[in-house]
Amino acid sequence: MINKLLIAGAIMTSVLLTGCANNNTDLQNSVGSLNSEVSKLMAQVQQLESEHDTMKTAIQSATDTAQQALEDAQRANSRIDNIAASYSK
Repeated sequence: MINKLLIAGAIMTSVLLTGCANNNTDLQNSVGSLNSEVSKLMAQVQQLESEHDTMKTAIQSATDTAQQALEDAQRANSRIDNIAASYSK
């Protein structure tokens, strides 16, 4: 009876250890897959940051150009107002 229990215990232990060994391999595969995905996401983030910086520079350039155009228009309007004022006098 004790021999049967010992044999059953040994079989159960080997089955449990085999299951743990397979889970470890699956776990390592999952971790490798996740590491790969994280690397891809980091590359995408770097690309998006680069694009963001490019857009930021373009927006600043457009803002500067618009500000310069506004100042030029104000100067032109001021000159036109001065010309119109001199004719009416």
